[in-house]
Amino acid sequence: MRAIGFKDKEPRRVLHLIIKIRYEGTAEATRMINSKHIVLLMLSCCACITAVAQRKVTTQVLVIGGGTGGTAAGIQSARSGAATIIAEATPWLGGMLSSAGVSAIDGNHNLPSGLWNEFREKIYNVYGGPEKVATGWVSHTQFEPHVADSILKRMAAAEKNLQVLYKCRFVSVLKTGKKVTGAVFKDSTGKELRISATVVVDGTELGDVLAKAGAAYDLGMEAGSITGETVGITQTNRIVQDLTYAAILKDYGAGADKTIARPANYDPMEFDCSNTSYCHDTTREKPSVDAAKMLEYAQLPHHKYLINWPKYGNDTYLNIVEMSDAQREKELVKAKETTLRFIYFVQQELGFKHLGLADDEYPTKDLLPLIPYHREGRRVKGLVRFTMRHIDDPYHYGDPLYRTAISVGDYPIDHHHKKNRKEAPQHLEFYPIPSFGVPLGVMIPEKTEGLIVAEKGISVSNVVNGTTRLQPCVLLTGQAAGVLAALTVQQKTTPAKIDVRQVQAELLKAKAYLLPYIDVNPTDTAFAAIQRIGVTGILKGKGVPYKWANQTWFYPDSAITAATLVEGFKDFNSTIDLARFASHQPLTVNDANKIVAAYNNQTPAATADGHRLISRRELAVLIDNKINPFNSKKVSFTGRWIK
Repeated sequence: MRAIGFKDKEPRRVLHLIIKIRYEGTAEATRMINSKHIVLLMLSCCACITAVAQRKVTTQVLVIGGGTGGTAAGIQSARSGAATIIAEATPWLGGMLSSAGVSAIDGNHNLPSGLWNEFREKIYNVYGGPEKVATGWVSHTQFEPHVADSILKRMAAAEKNLQVLYKCRFVSVLKTGKKVTGAVFKDSTGKELRISATVVVDGTELGDVLAKAGAAYDLGMEAGSITGETVGITQTNRIVQDLTYAAILKDYGAGADKTIARPANYDPMEFDCSNTSYCHDTTREKPSVDAAKMLEYAQLPHHKYLINWPKYGNDTYLNIVEMSDAQREKELVKAKETTLRFIYFVQQELGFKHLGLADDEYPTKDLLPLIPYHREGRRVKGLVRFTMRHIDDPYHYGDPLYRTAISVGDYPIDHHHKKNRKEAPQHLEFYPIPSFGVPLGVMIPEKTEGLIVAEKGISVSNVVNGTTRLQPCVLLTGQAAGVLAALTVQQKTTPAKIDVRQVQAELLKAKAYLLPYIDVNPTDTAFAAIQRIGVTGILKGKGVPYKWANQTWFYPDSAITAATLVEGFKDFNSTIDLARFASHQPLTVNDANKIVAAYNNQTPAATADGHRLISRRELAVLIDNKINPFNSKKVSFTGRWIK
């Protein structure tokens, strides 16, 4: 309207006045508009109507997809001071935590980091403590999906800089050259909404935004010759993990019969050997649990059960990533049908007729979740690619990506390929690795500007996706994406030009882990110092595979040899010669002061207890205070020092 000299900035009000003049002819309406504008307004009436129908909004950060990573990104971006919009296709927040029904947490139980810890504490508050949500044997933290949705909505509503748009379906991106500048959406009525933004975050389940932005990506498995991984993947293919349409069953009490109608094409042998209570085919992999134990796998509070059973359960192989929305919806009917057949099997063959689809979870006609559980989609080609070799040997293999870590995970590599046994490898189920820190560069496309990738679309190998895809890790990576987005806005630059250490510093303020030290949590007064020194590599941790919860130890109360410390300093700054201090004796307080003073070219200070051994915790604090290596040397996205 400004182009025609009209000062009112509200198109709806202008249209209202036009309508009054045209159809009512009221004197009041005529007086409100100068006569010289009437003809111009009439001529532009159609343009005004179109503008209102399309609706245009501007924000600083636009998060497309309110899933686990997207919701975390939006909340953290707002907390970091950026005006932020989350545009979500469903009426819920949380993605796999809620909308997909995967409300039995995998991993990070002993890594209470950032927003993951905040979310979990709120879960504890709802149910009455940690022991109240340790209801099944697959997880320490299990909850009803609608509770996750309500918690995340409250967290989002508490942020004054955050607006959430529900039932807002992503259509396409807006671009200027190589830079993503926003996106186009359709609301539930089919009306178009165009949102312009300084930074866009892809929080979609399958990486739909990065694909439409023209960013390069991988889909399926890469051969070891490409990734450097030695896990028996010899050929590149397009195979993705099985997806699952989960279900939440509820115990309606003894005597109740909630058996659903017999599904089409039902054959109980489809689920033969899903448990020892029903196993006839000796050629099938032998199960280890009976029917009751199978259901208790993901038992939720309030007598509910999450049905997300692998192998001969309700996983389904469907590669729908490159399909249109309509094609996906049609294909996903197959996944729903698999789950309904499995539910009928549980009720009819196993005798659990009193368990029926929960009627107090999802606002859907079929009572199934709002979305399926996608374990895998597109993976952007980022500034770096995080592979299993980086996890196995972070200090010696390839680029030292650990120096750029921004989120943590401890789950084994877990691939679901049992419903595609002929084509997919079957040996990547609970493949052992240490816990790990996800590097910052995996969220930034290598050639597309203005875009940050959260959720499962980060730049990792297909093998590594089997662990970075789990809920806490995705949530924490999303939190880091929010920090990165806000800093990009505030510094008026692009994500690829943000200082790695600035992102890490903001995450530490939020009590988030950079490296997964299981023995130093955020309540430790030395937590931030140890994390800062850890990502410099001066003091290194020790990673070990361990069952379902892998570990990395810092050993804060242990001693260290002078030679080990000198070697750590050499990795950090090879120009300073400390070799004369490289004794293999345990380091004392005096020795530590001497080495630190020599590094700073100063005279060491005398201490009363100088002959006692110094702990690694004390040493980290000393180095952090006296040398400040975290802030004194910049690091690239590849983990290399910037000269």
